[in-house]
Amino acid sequence: MKTQEDVFATLRELMSEMFELTPEDITLEANLRQDLDIDSIDAVDLMVRLREITGKRINPEDFKNARTIQDVVDTVHRISAE
Repeated sequence: MKTQEDVFATLRELMSEMFELTPEDITLEANLRQDLDIDSIDAVDLMVRLREITGKRINPEDFKNARTIQDVVDTVHRISAE
């Protein structure tokens, strides 16, 4: 995943599959908890899948302050570039 657009596309596809969300609901501005009903257990599952995709270890602390899809995209993009 080289660009933030790549990360977003992958994340959108992954979240649609994992949480049965419609891709149109997964926008950069969407709030994970309020708009998408992603709880802490869902977030852990998502981190595990992202680790499989990126091949990078994802520290839970990196996602602790993520509130929106944009926050997740920024974090995954940064980790992927390391």
